[in-house]
Amino acid sequence: MSLDTRPPRQTPVRHVATPRERDEQRGLPTRSLLLALVLACITLMVVDRTSGEDSPVEPVRRVVGEVLGPAEAGVNAVLGPVLGLPEMLRTNDALREEIAAQDDEIAELRREAHQNPYDVARAEDLRALCAMATNTGYLLAPARFSGYSSAQSFSSTISIDAGADAGIRPDMTVVNGDGLVGRVLEVTSHTSTVLLIVDADSTVGGKLGESLESGFVDGRGGLADGDPLDLRLVDNTVLPEQGQQVVTWGSEGTGPYVAGIPIGEVSKVYEDIRAGTYRAVLEPYVDFTSLGDLAVVVPTGEDTRVIEPEACS
Repeated sequence: MSLDTRPPRQTPVRHVATPRERDEQRGLPTRSLLLALVLACITLMVVDRTSGEDSPVEPVRRVVGEVLGPAEAGVNAVLGPVLGLPEMLRTNDALREEIAAQDDEIAELRREAHQNPYDVARAEDLRALCAMATNTGYLLAPARFSGYSSAQSFSSTISIDAGADAGIRPDMTVVNGDGLVGRVLEVTSHTSTVLLIVDADSTVGGKLGESLESGFVDGRGGLADGDPLDLRLVDNTVLPEQGQQVVTWGSEGTGPYVAGIPIGEVSKVYEDIRAGTYRAVLEPYVDFTSLGDLAVVVPTGEDTRVIEPEACS
């Protein structure tokens, strides 16, 4: 039997590195060095804050700024557009939304501008009718012009959108904010036909100026400004004066013409030297080519919708 004379194997003891040795192996400063650096930084910060412009750190700060400033500017120039891209995209989206909102606003303003002349004209018509109701004291049933008569009718008539259901009856006086328009000829449930005072078959009793000389106003059959009215005074020796106003003579009740409604004013006066008489031409206050909001004079106590003067203010 052989004997093993070799010495027993010994297991090497493994060395465990301390934290300081591990930091040295990694190339890191020791903890004491870090603590010293932190204390030094705090000290410099306190000194810099309390010294103001005389800070001992100021020369170092200046040198660092001169060295790193250009590099920082270059980096910002390169990375600035990239870093600002998300904000730019958000800004563009907001800009597009703002442009869309402004386009909508512009479209609305255009619609208002197109509608505005019509609305302004209607408002003026209604204000004038309110003034007419206030000044005359008559009850006025509102109506709207809806059309002229056909050329084949050979008469100057119009249609309005108020009829028997609104308390309208034949021989009622029709006005607008400027003065006398005509009288009601025919009525249906919802419409009426109005004979204009410019019709060749129309004759209206009138009073001239402050003298209140009585006369008759005859139509010539035309709607335009060149087709005025003729005034025949009962006393044809009275000399009318240019600019004198003529108002309706009027009759009892509401028709065919109530009293005190303006018709027009004297624009020309003609003298018949041989007969020693005068004839006047009237320019009507109403523009018969641009009728809009009208009203019909209705008697008091009528159960109908009327323009209330107190509601016009």
